[in-house]
Amino acid sequence: MLSFLAGLGLGFSLIIAIGAQNVFVLRQGVRREHVLTVVIICALSDAVLIATGVAGLGFLLQTVPWLVDAARVLGAVVLIGYGLLAARRAWRGGDQTLHVSGDEKRTGRLAAAVAIALALTWLNPHVYLDTVLMLGSIAATYGDARWLFAAGAILASILWFTALGYGARGLARWLNTPRAWRILDGVIAVVMTAIAISLVLPLFSGR
Repeated sequence: MLSFLAGLGLGFSLIIAIGAQNVFVLRQGVRREHVLTVVIICALSDAVLIATGVAGLGFLLQTVPWLVDAARVLGAVVLIGYGLLAARRAWRGGDQTLHVSGDEKRTGRLAAAVAIALALTWLNPHVYLDTVLMLGSIAATYGDARWLFAAGAILASILWFTALGYGARGLARWLNTPRAWRILDGVIAVVMTAIAISLVLPLFSGR
């Protein structure tokens, strides 16, 4: 259960960020255009990428056991870095908002919505860094429970995209204030730091 919750928390921490994909899903929700299709594409794509990372890197780390410790250290360093950046944003604030309008010109074409959703997901290099490499390597450190970790991360993706798509009108108003993003960044910093600490603790406790 702890592995599942760690995956859920890290999944949310990585996915809750302003980006083209999130803005697109939110915009589709505001305009109520092909919401279910877009949500399924984004969530399913994340699930495939996460599973690929967990399966591939998990096998590699099982084959070369000492890489597990390296993955723990590397994952912790990356998470601490992400956490510090989030903490800096939470402390300083800024003009971070999601500007989404329902009055934009509508294309209305399902094919166009599908193509954009696929492109924003699969052509984004950060997706591979976060889901395949980072989540995959961290999940592998959980050993036999790595798939519970992956399930938590996948559930975070499903919940987030569903909330963006179907709660778009309410979320758009709430996420359009810098204060809301400062709060989110503060939570993200805490979650990432906590998971980073949990990764390296076994190195000092003799497992």
